[in-house]
Amino acid sequence: MNVESTTAPAPNVTGTPGSTNGKLIGFFILIAVVSAVNYAGNYSVKTSKKDTEEALFHYSTAVGAVVVYAFILGIVLWIARDRRDLLAWRPPRNGWLRSLGLALATLIVAGLVISLVDSVMHGGREQGVVPPHWLPGHAGAYAVNWIVVAGVAPFVEETTYRGLGYSLLVRWGIAAAILTTGVAFALSHGLLRALPELCIFGFALAWLRSRVDSVFPGMLVHCGFNSFALATVFWH
Repeated sequence: MNVESTTAPAPNVTGTPGSTNGKLIGFFILIAVVSAVNYAGNYSVKTSKKDTEEALFHYSTAVGAVVVYAFILGIVLWIARDRRDLLAWRPPRNGWLRSLGLALATLIVAGLVISLVDSVMHGGREQGVVPPHWLPGHAGAYAVNWIVVAGVAPFVEETTYRGLGYSLLVRWGIAAAILTTGVAFALSHGLLRALPELCIFGFALAWLRSRVDSVFPGMLVHCGFNSFALATVFWH
């Protein structure tokens, strides 16, 4: 994807440079905290492989995730408080039909590239969230966790990175916004082997954001990607 070929205009960032810089500092502090907590949780806290693999079969996992995402979204809304346009909660600039076509292309291309990288890096194994087998007695909990992983997570993460983050960074150029938010998105997951795959996905979503000037198509791509991953439990 040629990040320089897009013609999407930079968002109309009004207000004093100081206020915008303050929001950007707040964004980076949030990402640093989330990244540190996730890296500590993934590599400092000892959790059995069985507990990790079966996490999505428990309602408590969904409840905990919703609390965390609500906290993150609250911070993002506070940072953007007087500039809600920075969140890019608006209809796609080129209309829904064209934007959905771009979203589908993004999902397919990013999915294929990530699959190739995963065959070498095995980043999906590191995260280990998708269960290796199905537990019929826990279908309700898995369904609730599916809603969180494929619904709540894409909404909050797209608002955070491709909304607030992209809008604050695009004044330094589209390429800078795509690369910076992509890396920030990857780091915030607190994983090492999966970092290249997460970067690729973050770059793809930010590229899509640059073309449609909205976070909604990216939310759909994110939802589709996560849903496909969760569905793999049925054919393991």
